[in-house]
Amino acid sequence: MTRTIIESKTKTAIIGFDQPFCVIGERINPTGRKKLAAELEAGDFSTVEKDALAQVAAGATVLDINAGVVYNSNPNPNETEPPLMRKMLELVQGLVDVPLCIDSSVPAALEEGLKVTEGRPLLNSVTGEEERLEFVLPLVKKYNVPVVAISNDDTGISEDPDVRFEVAKKIVQRAADFGIPAHDIVVDPLVMPIGAMGTAGLQVFALVRRLREELGVNTTCGASNISFGLPNRHGINNAFLPMAITAGMTSAIMNPIALPVPMSKIEEKKLALAAAGIIVPDDMDLELFCQLSGLGSTKTRAGSEMEAIRAANFLMNNDPSGGDWIRFNRPPAVEGDGSRGGRTGGGRRRRG
Repeated sequence: MTRTIIESKTKTAIIGFDQPFCVIGERINPTGRKKLAAELEAGDFSTVEKDALAQVAAGATVLDINAGVVYNSNPNPNETEPPLMRKMLELVQGLVDVPLCIDSSVPAALEEGLKVTEGRPLLNSVTGEEERLEFVLPLVKKYNVPVVAISNDDTGISEDPDVRFEVAKKIVQRAADFGIPAHDIVVDPLVMPIGAMGTAGLQVFALVRRLREELGVNTTCGASNISFGLPNRHGINNAFLPMAITAGMTSAIMNPIALPVPMSKIEEKKLALAAAGIIVPDDMDLELFCQLSGLGSTKTRAGSEMEAIRAANFLMNNDPSGGDWIRFNRPPAVEGDGSRGGRTGGGRRRRG
């Protein structure tokens, strides 16, 4: 069985065919998050800290760290990203004990990250582009780390799954030339949006099977790509992830948390109920109201995709006796209920 080992200073995560699905938390990434980008340029890491803790609490087994901020004061990422990557990695590994994934398109930032990250991080990423292969693969060998291999090359991203398979095969073969084993290559076969390509789901399922059976590699993806531009994205993601797991996918870069319901949504719901003749008491607990009205929660919590993944782990027999499923669905202990030490988890320590 192919197993990709990722380590922090104190903890190991295993990506493997016979392992629970590995969730790589994606939220520490300023791309498309203007507020976070502005905070990072200003030296404010409070959101990074919150996102790190929240993702681990929601069940992420690895955290992806991306420092791709284009500073207004200096638009050259080759100068700004390496020191920012160092700072973010040092901060996060001081807060949580899960392994980290160093995510950058800037070569110097990748190497700076490798210098400061404890354990055995995952490197994200290498592609089939010649320049990228020639820089990243020697780093992978030098630091003895696993790497995400993205199935595009100098010609771009092909819509033909056979072409994407051949790019992945090329990367695995080139890695072997450097003495890098296939079990240290985690292939991203590239998930296309189902809204733009009706066969996107079928394509990636078939590709994952081929990558597993013919190349013997683990796989990952940007899970939310499948639902891009569509309504009820969580509904599509919740179906896609278990289907991908069944096809053999072993990890995903994704958001493991559900954000709190904003007050604007709560007030909007109350007004809608009032218009229907239903008056909500002014002193009603907001958390209870959100749950009863189907809005969600006022608290940051594990997202619905995490529920789908844990169910799939159980059904694939990668959660022996359903222990993780039971723990996930156990109501949290209430203060003063007599539980020992206020613990809510109990049981054995979870793998990865």
